[in-house]
Amino acid sequence: MTLQSTRVRPETAHPAHTMKTRQLTMMGLGSAIGAGLFLGSGAGIQAAGPAVLISYFVAGTLIILVMWALGEMAAAHPASGAFSVYAEMALGKTAGATVGWLWWLQLVVVIAAEALGAAGLLATVWPALPVWALALVFMFVFTAINLVGVRHFGEFEFWFAILKVAAIVLFLAVGAALLLGLLPEVASPGLANITTDFAPAGLGGIATALFVVIFAFGGTEIVAVAAAETEDPQHSVGKAVRTVLWRIVVFYFGSVFVIAAVLPATAEGLASPFAGVLDAARIPGAGTAITLVAVVALLSALNANLYGASRMVHSLAQRGVAPRFLATLGKAGVPMPAVGVSVAFGFAATVLELLFPDKILPALFQLVGSTCLVVWGTALVSQLILRRRADRSGTHLPLRMRWFPGLTFVGLALLGLIFAVGFSAESTRSQLFSTIALIAALAAACWFCGRAAASRQESAGRN
Repeated sequence: MTLQSTRVRPETAHPAHTMKTRQLTMMGLGSAIGAGLFLGSGAGIQAAGPAVLISYFVAGTLIILVMWALGEMAAAHPASGAFSVYAEMALGKTAGATVGWLWWLQLVVVIAAEALGAAGLLATVWPALPVWALALVFMFVFTAINLVGVRHFGEFEFWFAILKVAAIVLFLAVGAALLLGLLPEVASPGLANITTDFAPAGLGGIATALFVVIFAFGGTEIVAVAAAETEDPQHSVGKAVRTVLWRIVVFYFGSVFVIAAVLPATAEGLASPFAGVLDAARIPGAGTAITLVAVVALLSALNANLYGASRMVHSLAQRGVAPRFLATLGKAGVPMPAVGVSVAFGFAATVLELLFPDKILPALFQLVGSTCLVVWGTALVSQLILRRRADRSGTHLPLRMRWFPGLTFVGLALLGLIFAVGFSAESTRSQLFSTIALIAALAAACWFCGRAAASRQESAGRN
């Protein structure tokens, strides 16, 4: 699995290797704890009832396998383009460029949503500024953080992750005490909400919830992007990837089980599920506290997604599939033009959503809502090809995915199942068709641009 055996253009100007192992490990731990858990879990329960646990099991198993596959490739070849680079190595330049641009577009759309979401939540407990002003303040602040260097970015994410992990641990402790009847003067709901009507909406509800859950897990793969800027990529990636299994089981399954057990699928508290559970536990001020933690979670995701988007478009520029000026690095080793372009889209989407409420972001999410499935599928296919190529050539891999190729095929089978379920459900079918249309348009654009660039190079060579 080496660049010498491929036609991938080497990345000649790398960002600085200043992120510490502890920062990448906590980023890997905290990347799964974001708005998808603090807010999306409630939407999933509303769609499927307690059967949302099935959706979390399927999506959680898939992301674990994807992260194991990405970890193997990232340890062998840490690159800021991550799965885009690996797709180019395995499937060709058009595939690599398409998946890179697809992921970039997904992130810049989500950046706008996270700024607005954090502003909206904060306004409920601190209405000192209008939502639009708070959103713009968040965008400016986290743009500045991403411009001052990866060491500072990593430290912000480290402390954000610690706060989120501590909040989840406390939440699970309170939830367990509530369900076991250990809280004074508070009646325990037991497991009645789960056992009485496990799947009120049937398979359709599970399918709808599945796509909510998948979007919640989107962004976990940013660890593979950040690996290129760590001090010891091989060791750091292995350590971060090994946390995936238990963090999914403890944080997601544990939290969602508590929420589904305490709050019925029709409860108003599911709009902010963590606060709803703590309100049911009658803990004064806990609802406000967890709302502030949710704000931090959204801002952490905004910070990480801006980082990931800038590194991806920087990598695309280095490989000749994005404008060359985006490959420029600043003195701190930060791709400043790439940060600027990535955040500009977020600013524009934020302003348009504020001018035309509930019109811009829903339309954009319709396009990018299932793009993470394509990214994950491409990562699994790339790992399958590159691992076999490495095994045939006798190439040493510092981190090897166990039970290959069985687990890779299991991941691809789960993806096939998700697509089949998605196409069978009316609520998700249009989203999948929109994503397919977007991929086709991006692939066509990347192919034509690649051909044009090749023609210019041939003409220059002849002259």
